[in-house]
Amino acid sequence: MKQTNVFYQHGTLALLVPGLLSGTLTMKELLQHGDTGIGTGEGLDGELIILDGVPYQADSFGKVHVIGNDFSMPFANIHFADFKFLTSLKDADPEKFANAALSGKTNANTFFSIRVRGSFSYMKTRAVVKSSRPFDTLEETAKKQSIFEKHNIEGTLLSYYSPTLFHGAAVGGFHNHFLADDHSIGGHVLDFKLASGKLDIQLFDTLEQHLPVNNNEFMEHDFSKDNIADAIERAE
Repeated sequence: MKQTNVFYQHGTLALLVPGLLSGTLTMKELLQHGDTGIGTGEGLDGELIILDGVPYQADSFGKVHVIGNDFSMPFANIHFADFKFLTSLKDADPEKFANAALSGKTNANTFFSIRVRGSFSYMKTRAVVKSSRPFDTLEETAKKQSIFEKHNIEGTLLSYYSPTLFHGAAVGGFHNHFLADDHSIGGHVLDFKLASGKLDIQLFDTLEQHLPVNNNEFMEHDFSKDNIADAIERAE
């Protein structure tokens, strides 16, 4: 039975900060825990979005690929989709989107996902250039990114919201990825304008946090030396 109340996360954003970018979970393993999600590949190899059980990678060249079972990741979020209609929006920027997703509240104390299917008058995304060993820090690696912009595009924005309490384990607040219906643009969302669309929400009462305990670099790293919160905010 699919547990639609569970938000599954492999790795943490904190482990990316010092450059622990090795792939420690395969896509085949990840898809055992859901059919909808986001993530990144080894060495921050592009930006991932999983829709209807199909994993897509938006790479730094602006191409979108379906990726295979052996693709490995240092960090990913996934769940089994069971979205419920929340509201419709028109002429919405990220602030208006966030307010609608939070139903007017200033914060939320649990994890949830928002799926937006609609027409975007503007979309701005990024994808990081894949790095090789020895990996740089998250901030240094994220500087080598490609920026993409499109106007008047149909697509799906997939967002995960994490409570501020969990910032470091995940992104406190909203973490948004996008995929155009025609696959002409995808990636981590930097800005957008939603012309019109439908917001669906899925609330989670359980976080399943999976850590790469078989990776020596992770197990031996001293995270007390890392300025995790600030580094994530600058990189995201």
